[in-house]
Amino acid sequence: MSKDETLVKITEAAKILNVHPNTLRKWDNKGILVAIRFGERKDRRYKKEDIEQFINSRNK
Repeated sequence: MSKDETLVKITEAAKILNVHPNTLRKWDNKGILVAIRFGERKDRRYKKEDIEQFINSRNK
Protein backbone atom coordinates (compact mmCIF):
# COMPACT_ATOMS: atom_id res chain seq x y z
CA MET A 1 0.00 0.00 0.00
CA SER A 2 1.45 3.35 -1.00
CA LYS A 3 1.40 6.41 1.22
CA ASP A 4 -0.86 8.18 -1.31
CA GLU A 5 -3.81 5.83 -0.76
CA THR A 6 -6.56 7.35 1.33
CA LEU A 7 -8.23 5.06 3.84
CA VAL A 8 -11.62 5.77 5.37
CA LYS A 9 -13.35 4.32 8.43
CA ILE A 10 -16.36 2.07 8.03
CA THR A 11 -18.78 4.83 9.10
CA GLU A 12 -17.45 7.23 6.46
CA ALA A 13 -17.51 4.53 3.79
CA ALA A 14 -21.11 3.71 4.74
CA LYS A 15 -22.11 7.37 4.37
CA ILE A 16 -20.42 7.61 0.95
CA LEU A 17 -22.23 4.47 -0.24
CA ASN A 18 -25.50 5.31 1.55
CA VAL A 19 -25.62 1.93 3.30
CA HIS A 20 -25.51 0.76 6.92
CA PRO A 21 -22.07 -0.19 8.32
CA ASN A 22 -23.38 -3.75 8.83
CA THR A 23 -23.92 -3.96 5.07
CA LEU A 24 -20.25 -3.12 4.55
CA ARG A 25 -19.27 -5.81 7.05
CA LYS A 26 -21.34 -8.36 5.09
CA TRP A 27 -19.83 -7.21 1.79
CA ASP A 28 -16.34 -7.54 3.30
CA ASN A 29 -17.10 -11.08 4.50
CA LYS A 30 -18.43 -11.99 1.03
CA GLY A 31 -15.49 -10.34 -0.78
CA ILE A 32 -17.69 -7.77 -2.52
CA LEU A 33 -15.88 -4.72 -1.08
CA VAL A 34 -12.84 -5.85 0.88
CA ALA A 35 -11.60 -3.90 3.90
CA ILE A 36 -8.09 -3.58 5.29
CA ARG A 37 -7.92 -4.62 8.95
CA PHE A 38 -5.95 -2.53 11.49
CA GLY A 39 -4.86 -2.81 15.10
CA GLU A 40 -5.65 -5.24 17.86
CA ARG A 41 -9.40 -4.79 17.34
CA LYS A 42 -9.03 -5.44 13.60
CA ASP A 43 -10.95 -2.28 12.72
CA ARG A 44 -11.95 -2.04 9.08
CA ARG A 45 -10.64 0.66 6.76
CA TYR A 46 -11.58 1.01 3.12
CA LYS A 47 -9.49 2.41 0.30
CA LYS A 48 -11.25 5.44 -1.15
CA GLU A 49 -10.16 4.25 -4.60
CA ASP A 50 -11.90 0.89 -4.03
CA ILE A 51 -15.09 2.70 -2.98
CA GLU A 52 -15.01 4.84 -6.13
CA GLN A 53 -14.43 1.77 -8.33
CA PHE A 54 -17.32 0.01 -6.60
CA ILE A 55 -19.64 2.97 -7.22
CA ASN A 56 -18.60 3.15 -10.87
CA SER A 57 -19.16 -0.59 -11.37
CA ARG A 58 -22.65 -0.34 -9.87
CA ASN A 59 -23.61 2.60 -12.11
CA LYS A 60 -22.94 0.79 -15.40
